[in-house]
Amino acid sequence: MSLTPSLYETDFYAWTQEQVKLLSEGKWHQLDLKNIIEEIESLGKQERQQLRNRLAVLLGHLLKWQFQRNHRSKSWLATIREQRRRLTILLEENPSLKPYLSEALAISYALGTDLVVQETPLDYDDLPEVCPYTLEQALSDEFLPE
Repeated sequence: MSLTPSLYETDFYAWTQEQVKLLSEGKWHQLDLKNIIEEIESLGKQERQQLRNRLAVLLGHLLKWQFQRNHRSKSWLATIREQRRRLTILLEENPSLKPYLSEALAISYALGTDLVVQETPLDYDDLPEVCPYTLEQALSDEFLPE
């Protein structure tokens, strides 16, 4: 084990450029495979996290729309539409995330309720315990809860 920090630890951008150069030159034996594997795995996790985060914001705003009728705003509607569009793009670019949607819905709903409780006078007891929307409803441009 070396006590000298590696390029990966001291200058991530320079490390990426070095790895690209080694790959393009076919110098496979010089690649930092351990860290390349870690970074590729991390990229996949980031896509799943982005899906959960966008879905949480969407669900939170759908809840606000439903449970705060007197406070509905153009801003909330724009956020709902934006998150739907961004989720559609994310799923088109990463179709292998689609089987994860059901699991993500449950996780994201909990995060969405946190958003509602933080941003409104509503409390957790005021909101449904489980997501009241199907995935199809949440992602549909035609759906807004009453």
